[in-house]
Amino acid sequence: MEKKYLERLVGKYCKIVTKEPGQERATVVSGILEDVDYKDGFILIDSNQGLGCLRINTIVAIKPGTKRRLEKLNIKDQDEAVIGIGTLIVFIAMVLVAAVAASVIIQTSEQLQERAFAVGKQTTREVSSGAKIIDLTGYTDENKTRIEFLAISFRPRAGSYDIDINETLVYIELDNLTVLSLNYIDNDVVKANVSKDGVFHTLNHSKLNSTNFGVIAMRDSDGSITRNYGLGREDLVMIIVNVSAAFSTTGGLPAGEEFMGRLVPEIGSETIFLVSAPNAFDHRVVQL
Repeated sequence: MEKKYLERLVGKYCKIVTKEPGQERATVVSGILEDVDYKDGFILIDSNQGLGCLRINTIVAIKPGTKRRLEKLNIKDQDEAVIGIGTLIVFIAMVLVAAVAASVIIQTSEQLQERAFAVGKQTTREVSSGAKIIDLTGYTDENKTRIEFLAISFRPRAGSYDIDINETLVYIELDNLTVLSLNYIDNDVVKANVSKDGVFHTLNHSKLNSTNFGVIAMRDSDGSITRNYGLGREDLVMIIVNVSAAFSTTGGLPAGEEFMGRLVPEIGSETIFLVSAPNAFDHRVVQL
């Protein structure tokens, strides 16, 4: 076969018919013609079995074609596509993991922010809220030997939220601890006006016992104290404590004695007060 024909076929897919001397049948080899060595008389062909050499003088015929060449190229393209799809799957998985992680982090941060806001608000309310005691006044028995009733005047401290008197407790301690609370069932222990005989004659003393105190609204412009026991910022309230009932063993607070007390609202810090009786009572109404 002439040189000029073989050179045209280099790099192309060909079907090569060969017949060795002494063979009765020809053999067909399909592959890409890679090179022609005229000096040694061989051609180099890349077939499905790999690279191989054929003697030029055994070639009977060569039929060029493109079908198998395209198949090989397609196989290569498909291999690259498979690698690309795998990379894409890994990338999508990384994006999904990052999105889930980001969602968890954002959700957690929002919950922590809401929790911190709620805790901060509650802490601020606890710290800022509370009652400020304005005055402590005692009322003795007829013989002026002991204090029978105690009047505690207080209002919300500066910056405090409203105080629910209905949920306010008074702790007093002489020999033992006594807890007093508002008797919210009987309205006789809540008065809006002071009697002409004074604060200690405003309430019905029979309603005051060792566990209940009475309430007098000293300043209640909006009626919140008498309506729902709410003590606002501009309000002033006085509670009357039956000391003789609370300290039943002594019948009250004797001269020269003292006791500790705490005013504890539902929300906010407690207020501690000290009641100290003088050694002698000149009048029935005593400033403590």
